[in-house]
Amino acid sequence: MPSYQYRPFPYVTPPELQGAPSRRWPVVVVGAGPVGLAAAIDLALHGIDVLLLDDNDVVSIGSRAICWSKRTLEILDRLGCGERMAAKGVTWKVGRLYHREREIYSFDLLPESGHKMPAFINLQQYYAEEYLVDRARELEDRIELRWKNRAVGLERFSDHIRLAVETPDGLYHVEAEYLLAADGVKSAIRSMLGLDFMGRIFEERFLITDVVTPVELPNERRFWFEPPFHEGQSALLHRQPDNMYRIDLQLGWDADPETEKEPERVISRVKAVLGENTPFEVEWVSVYTFQCRRLERFVHGRVIFIGDSAHVVSPFGARGGNGGIQDTDNLAWKLAMVLSGEAPAALLETYDEERLHGADENILHSSRATNFMTPKSAIERMFRDSVLALAADLPFARRLVHSGRLSTPCSLAGMRLQTPDVGATEGSMMPGAPCADAPVIRADGRPGWLLEHLGSAFTLLHFGSDTAAPPDLRSLGNLRPELRLVHINGQADASAAGAVLADPEGLARARYGGAPGVTYLIRPDQHVAARFARYDPDAVRRALARATLKEAS
Repeated sequence: MPSYQYRPFPYVTPPELQGAPSRRWPVVVVGAGPVGLAAAIDLALHGIDVLLLDDNDVVSIGSRAICWSKRTLEILDRLGCGERMAAKGVTWKVGRLYHREREIYSFDLLPESGHKMPAFINLQQYYAEEYLVDRARELEDRIELRWKNRAVGLERFSDHIRLAVETPDGLYHVEAEYLLAADGVKSAIRSMLGLDFMGRIFEERFLITDVVTPVELPNERRFWFEPPFHEGQSALLHRQPDNMYRIDLQLGWDADPETEKEPERVISRVKAVLGENTPFEVEWVSVYTFQCRRLERFVHGRVIFIGDSAHVVSPFGARGGNGGIQDTDNLAWKLAMVLSGEAPAALLETYDEERLHGADENILHSSRATNFMTPKSAIERMFRDSVLALAADLPFARRLVHSGRLSTPCSLAGMRLQTPDVGATEGSMMPGAPCADAPVIRADGRPGWLLEHLGSAFTLLHFGSDTAAPPDLRSLGNLRPELRLVHINGQADASAAGAVLADPEGLARARYGGAPGVTYLIRPDQHVAARFARYDPDAVRRALARATLKEAS
């Protein structure tokens, strides 16, 4: 019996097919996978009504995306389901690399303490989708979820789009100011617009299988070059919840996908990995080909692509699902501001700029991993084997090993919404960087985390002395959008304006270079928009105008 029980979501006849007048939605999202669900939730939390359509009525079949990075968990925590995912997932931060039988080295993805979320968790995609659906249902006053609703036609106008939707009860049409295409690598919306990916398909095939076994293995990522138990160039092993393990085996380009998925062939390969006498059950099998491709642009007027509908990379490095969630994190606040009239429509072009940069970074790492894992010439193989031989003893060589560099958040340094540094500041939180977490004490004396107070709105983060009062935001005038205040002081204070937090371990000050007076402008997606050596109302106003493209207005 499968370890996860798939339960269909209820199909309901759309109101348009029951005689109700149609409405024009602010946003329609097509595709209720993790990316589409996260986008709908984020928009709802910004006060935007969303219609979410999916052509299926169950969560994804098979575990699919399993590695969720710290940054993704922080985003999902802001959306209201990060803690649930972290509690269910298998937490890990150690990776081990082998060449044949020999362990070359291990690495620690989060060697320091003082973060709410772990470096990574492994959690099957169907759990992630289930939790996101539950969260979306909690926001039913803003999100309408429609299952078995397939987008089959699209018309575009200057001020809206018109979508044709097919259901078991017939066809209807719905209008929206914006359409978000989150319908995956085989995106119907992309096909309707006549768009195609550019990039590269690599001549390699890989077998993924999930197996359930009572054998207990460490919570680690294990990767082999030229594994002794498999004739291919690489193998990967990950532990998941429910006694499930992900096994990923590289096959030759000439491998036949259907033959490789035959049960007796899969069972033989799994036995080679786990041992001839190890009991197991095969849960899910898939054969895939490496792809590193993306659309030339993600924003096409009022149609915006997110996740796999916009870009696709190889699974090594866990950059697909994590990159898609970071797409929604970048887009939702901008779209909400445009829809509410707080920012010009040109702000959406910065989603294109910033996430094209993120996609290209992911594609670069993914392509390098593929080339390193599958040498195409004798010289490339000699280089790879030499690097692996040196990496066991020489740290510099480890930087040259590419087994799928694991997903890290994209810095937006140097892009146009960020204000260059003004004055001398320390710490790594430069403009464009994703905010680091740190333990804090709330005004009611309860422990908490800094990132719980940042994000969803523009926030002024100010560091003071033990006796300094928080800045008076009235000095900024009547700002739109409004700013929230978070003040790091020596002692939490419930009577002050804004959130006044204590920094019990000094980690917030250390990570942000938080000398007295240091001030940060934080974007709604928890990226640094600007930082200043001291609080300056005029500088803050200019930085906020820059971050919302209001400089010229």
